[in-house]
Amino acid sequence: MKAKLINDRPKTFAIIFSTGDKVVEGLTEFAKQQRLAASQLTGIGAFAEVTLGFFVPDKKSYNKIVLREQLEVLSLVGDITLKDGAPQLHAHVVLGRSDATAHGGHLVEGIVRPTLEVVLTESPQHLCRAFDPESGLALINLK
Repeated sequence: MKAKLINDRPKTFAIIFSTGDKVVEGLTEFAKQQRLAASQLTGIGAFAEVTLGFFVPDKKSYNKIVLREQLEVLSLVGDITLKDGAPQLHAHVVLGRSDATAHGGHLVEGIVRPTLEVVLTESPQHLCRAFDPESGLALINLK
């Protein structure tokens, strides 16, 4: 993974992942290094393997779906917020298969092949997550 600051105000980074890079792991580590507390991101590229999550409210947990094939990242959108003082990535992805069908969900992890291009912009205000017992999720708390 390589990253470059491309704008100072607001701080905007181009982050380029290469074959074999793990996206969630890489973005989370990048956020720690840059001390990011609130950011939005978008991306396009491709994965060789991805784990998606689909939230089941009654169970208050995610069903995990693993796809092990070459997939186009048609859309990657998400944010980085703070949870218990540490950066937490929350991203969704839409993926295209070779037959032009699409699949998507919560990005649990993705392994890049050959590249993933992400633009990440820091927000001027920090956002924090707090556990919501009703949903079973850590939701953005606007207090």
